[in-house]
Amino acid sequence: MRVTIWVDMEGMAGIHNWAQVTYGEPLYQEGRRLMTNEVNAAVRGAHQAGANEIIVIDCHGAGGAGSFNSLIIEDCDPHGEYVLGAKWMRYTKPLQDGCDAALLVGAHAMAGTPDGVLCHTVSSEAWYNAWINDDLVGESGICAAVCGTWDCPVAFVAGDVATCHEVQKLLGAQVVTAPTKVGIYRYAARHLAPQVACELIEARVQESLKNLARLKPYKPSSPTTFKVMLATPDRALDFRGKPGVEITDGDRLVTSTGKDFWQAWDQFWYHK
Repeated sequence: MRVTIWVDMEGMAGIHNWAQVTYGEPLYQEGRRLMTNEVNAAVRGAHQAGANEIIVIDCHGAGGAGSFNSLIIEDCDPHGEYVLGAKWMRYTKPLQDGCDAALLVGAHAMAGTPDGVLCHTVSSEAWYNAWINDDLVGESGICAAVCGTWDCPVAFVAGDVATCHEVQKLLGAQVVTAPTKVGIYRYAARHLAPQVACELIEARVQESLKNLARLKPYKPSSPTTFKVMLATPDRALDFRGKPGVEITDGDRLVTSTGKDFWQAWDQFWYHK
């Protein structure tokens, strides 16, 4: 069994402010430790469930040298392999090689979620909302659609309660959840103790990989549109002139259309 683990930092138990997830801030080192421990719990769970290939992808844009480079590699579980430095949602080789299930660890809720801890979609400064066809999505939905391009389903998500609800609403109740905290508002939460959160993740990952036949990949209907409402019109400069991409609504709505989600995403998002 091959498993890919996509990891962000905002959804970890114990994390509820930007200083914990931002490279260069003193509290960032605490965030790295919390992130690495939850990843190790997921790797242990996958290994115990029978996975013989576990690829972990650091998806946290911490800024500067920390972007996609937040895991403490010397402390990572030896049963996994670790991808560091790859641009967000661009490294797809594990999916192309064949992947049985995707796990989302440290996930956070989409922008505008009242009880979503540190909620945002890709950029808290540049984006308001994103849609795949008519589905309002956060980062977990984008990840699920990338995985679905190569027929890989999402089996598991760990994050706050709002994120777990968001993922199940989009993908179905068959996705096993590990709620590690309850959002009070964007910058406050009621957390599980990190040790308890790791125990929960390890157990729920094992559960999520028991019956993979129940899972279906997220494959939006074709042709597929990916739309983003930008925070300000100047942000549209990043997308102007790209093939298949249209900018409307006073330079605030960017729409990419493709024969499938990957084409829509590929022509929209930055490359390696």
